[in-house]
Amino acid sequence: MVHAEAFSRPLSRNEVVGLIFRLTIFGAVTYFTIKWMVDAIDPTRKQKVEAQKQAEKLMKQIGVKNVKLSEYEMSIAAHLVDPLNMHVTWSDIAGLDDVITDLKDTVILPIKKKHLFENSRLLQPPKGVLLYGPPGCGKTLIAKATAKEAGCRFINLQPSTLTDKWYGESQKLAAAVFSLAIKLQPSIIFIDEIDSFLRNRSSSDHEATAMMKAQFMSLWDGLDTDHSCQVIVMGATNRPQDLDSAIMRRMPTRFHINQPALKQREAILKLILKNENVDRHVDLLEVAQETDGFSGSDLKEMCRDAALLCVREYVNSTAEESHDEDEIRPVQQQDLHRAIEKMKKSKDAAFQNVLTHVCLD
Repeated sequence: MVHAEAFSRPLSRNEVVGLIFRLTIFGAVTYFTIKWMVDAIDPTRKQKVEAQKQAEKLMKQIGVKNVKLSEYEMSIAAHLVDPLNMHVTWSDIAGLDDVITDLKDTVILPIKKKHLFENSRLLQPPKGVLLYGPPGCGKTLIAKATAKEAGCRFINLQPSTLTDKWYGESQKLAAAVFSLAIKLQPSIIFIDEIDSFLRNRSSSDHEATAMMKAQFMSLWDGLDTDHSCQVIVMGATNRPQDLDSAIMRRMPTRFHINQPALKQREAILKLILKNENVDRHVDLLEVAQETDGFSGSDLKEMCRDAALLCVREYVNSTAEESHDEDEIRPVQQQDLHRAIEKMKKSKDAAFQNVLTHVCLD
């Protein structure tokens, strides 16, 4: 039985040291137990660790040193695109000479020749650039080529990156987008299909989504207060009418990337088939005339189908036939005609399917 005097007497030195030691051990065990439990119930923990490793690797590749990044900035940095892996240049884009010229004058020149424009607010690069037009017409290619030619760090922002199940985390991630871009400037924050992320707001929006959008726009406005800041938000969409009016105000520089006209289609075909095995008698102007309404992506797929026809012919040739040269024949005019007809049938079928669903609705 412990006497009451044992509790009232002063503790000896050894007893105090022992008590502190036990409390320290208990605290450490409690901390690591709680930390393990939090990590165990967080399904995104593994992805966060992988994202951090990817971010650290990319930061080394782009030559960024002595820049401290927060946990949230690391998550965003995982979406950096290494300039060495961006092989898109203006020479890879055909039929958009007017757009390229405007981009060089309004975006690239103020970034590359910053010292010439530092005393003028009007001649600073725009804080927001919108590329809009039908799908498959080169909007993403233009964004990458702009970043490459301007020597900018390119953040390919995915809207899903900014969503988090914990309250308040989405706002912190949105803030990290801009703080990272400022640390790495000159930089471009590119948002593909921006209408799915910053579409018209309504009262039915979820509270977390509304707060995240408000935070994003507030930080975006902050770029205008520092006129020396070289951070550009560039978006691409084929539904500009769905964008919030507040977003449109923040993207004053807009480029309409329309479906290519006749001469543009001919230029695109020349670019696509430049290094391919094509018969010298192929008339690309005739092909361009037959592909009215085709996007740049459609033209590339059509050329691929034409090349595959040559491959199929080679594969299906009988083994008894003797081949003096074991090679695939060049793409001919009739191959392109057949590929065009196939593409038109596919597009017509897709259009009829859309009409059917519209009628049923």
